[in-house]
Amino acid sequence: MSYIQDRSEFAAGTTTTRSAVESFIESIETHNALNAFLHVGADTARSAADAADERFSAGLARPLEGLVVAIKDNISATGMPLTCASRMLDGFDPLYNATVVERLIDAGALLIGKTNMDEFAMGSSNETSAFGIVRNSYDPDRVPGGSSGGSAVAVAAKMCHVSLGSDTGGSIRQPAAFTATYGLKPTYGRVSRYGLVAFASSLDQIGLFSNSIADMQLVFDTITGYDPMDSTSVKDASPLPVVEASASRIAALPLTELKGCDQEIIDAYSRYLDALRLTGATVEDVTLPYSALWIPTYFILATAEASSNLARFDGVRYGLRSESSDGDITTDSRSQGFGSEVQRRIMLGTFVLSAGYGEAYYTKAQQSRRLISDAYARVFESYDAFALPTTPTTAFRHGQVKDPVSMWLSDYFTVSANIAGIPALSIPFGTDSKGLPIGMQLQGTMFGDERIMHIASMLASS
Repeated sequence: MSYIQDRSEFAAGTTTTRSAVESFIESIETHNALNAFLHVGADTARSAADAADERFSAGLARPLEGLVVAIKDNISATGMPLTCASRMLDGFDPLYNATVVERLIDAGALLIGKTNMDEFAMGSSNETSAFGIVRNSYDPDRVPGGSSGGSAVAVAAKMCHVSLGSDTGGSIRQPAAFTATYGLKPTYGRVSRYGLVAFASSLDQIGLFSNSIADMQLVFDTITGYDPMDSTSVKDASPLPVVEASASRIAALPLTELKGCDQEIIDAYSRYLDALRLTGATVEDVTLPYSALWIPTYFILATAEASSNLARFDGVRYGLRSESSDGDITTDSRSQGFGSEVQRRIMLGTFVLSAGYGEAYYTKAQQSRRLISDAYARVFESYDAFALPTTPTTAFRHGQVKDPVSMWLSDYFTVSANIAGIPALSIPFGTDSKGLPIGMQLQGTMFGDERIMHIASMLASS
C-alpha cells in the first residue's frame, strides 16, 4: 500500500485518512496471530487521522499528512510503552519522543503502534522476543528475519504505510528480504539515534521499511538532518548527487564469493545483475578484500558495545528489580530480566573487553574495521554502488537454526555496511520455488543514500 497514492486521494477527498487508519487497524486485528505488534494505539491513531482530514479539507496538509507509521519497540515515543521486547523493561513508559518520531509527527505522520522485535535488537530471526515470536506473513511457520521482524511484517501485511526499524548488522535489510519489502539502513550519522535504545552504538542506525521506493525517499527526506541531541549526528551531511542509471557504475560481488548461498539465491543474483544492466548501468565484478573478517569483526565489536550499553540495566538504576533475590540483586535481576541471547552477547562482550583479552580481540577488531572501511572506500572511488545478495537463504522455519553461531552467519552479507558506516538497501527481487521472497542489496558510499534509492527506483520501473 503506497502512501503517495493514498495521499493523492486524501487531498482529492475521494477517501480519508480515517478510513485508511481503520483499514490498517482491521489488518492488524486480522493478522493478530503474526504477533507483529506489541502495542497498538488505535484510539490515538483515529484522533490523529481526524485531525489530518481537517487539514486536508482546509488545504493545510503537511508533507507527510496522513502517513501511518509503525515503530520498532526500541524507539522512544510518548504515550506508548518502550520494552525492547524484554522483561527487563516490561511496563516502562518513556518521557520523550525520539528525534525521528518528533520529526515524523511534525510533518503530519501518525503513529499506529510499536512493533515486536528480537530482545534488545539481538537476533536474526525474531525468535528471542520475551513476548513471543513474530511470524512471516508469507508463511507463518517461517521467521520474518530479525531483529526488526515486527516492523517488516507490519509493512508486508499492510498494517501501516511505512515502519521504522533499527539496523545494527542487517536488522532491517534481512527482514526486508524475507518479507518482500524495501529496507534501508542509512549512512551512519544521517538519521538521529536520539531516543533509540542502544545495542552497539557505533553500529546502530534507525532506518525504514516500505512497500515502495517512492514512499521511502519521501520519508527519508523528513527524518534526516543534524540533531544536536545526538553526538553521532553529522553536521552539514550533504547528500551526494544522484547518478542517472545510464551513467552509473556498479561493482558486483563475484559468483565465486557466494559459496554458502542457496542455489536459488545465486540464480536470482545473476538475474539481478542482468536487470541492473538493463537500466543502462555498467556492472563489473569486484572482489572486496577482507570479507572473511566481516562476521568476526562485527560480533566482537557488537558484543563489546552491548556489554557496555546494557550495564545500566542492573535492577538498581534501570530495569526489572528482582523481588526474590537471595544473593546479589544485580545478578538475579539481570538473570531474570534478560533472555538467553542477550545474556550470551553480554558475556562474550565482557570477555573481549576483559584484562588480558582486550588487546587480542577488541583492539584487533577495531583494526579490522579500518581495513574493511578502507576497502569499501577504494571501491567507491570507481563505482557508484556495490551489488550483492541480502541473505544467503530465503526465510527459514521457526526453530530450524538452533546453533547461535550458525544464526549469526545469516548476517554475512549485511554486517559489513554497518562496520563501514555506509548506506545499504534491500530490494525485493522475486521469489524462490516455494514462493518465499528473495532480497537483493545495494550498498553505497558514505552519504550516497539517495543515490542507491534512485538506482532502486530505476530498477523498479525498468
